[in-house]
Amino acid sequence: MSVEELTPQERRALFRVVRGEPTDEELAALTVVLAAAASAGGAKEQPVRDRWSDPTAQFRRPIQVGPDAWRTAFWPR
Repeated sequence: MSVEELTPQERRALFRVVRGEPTDEELAALTVVLAAAASAGGAKEQPVRDRWSDPTAQFRRPIQVGPDAWRTAFWPR
């Protein structure tokens, strides 16, 4: 069957059965599985970490104390 022979409802469908006669329960189960797979995207999302709880902040150099030290606190060394 070509694309031209499909009805508008069949063109909008996410999937179609090409062989066999599944029951309503089997189609419902297939729909749930495909929807879950599509929403998962195949990968887990990582939680967004704010700068306050970022563990890489522990690796920074200590801030130097002295006059005008605030000016050079973020300069690369």
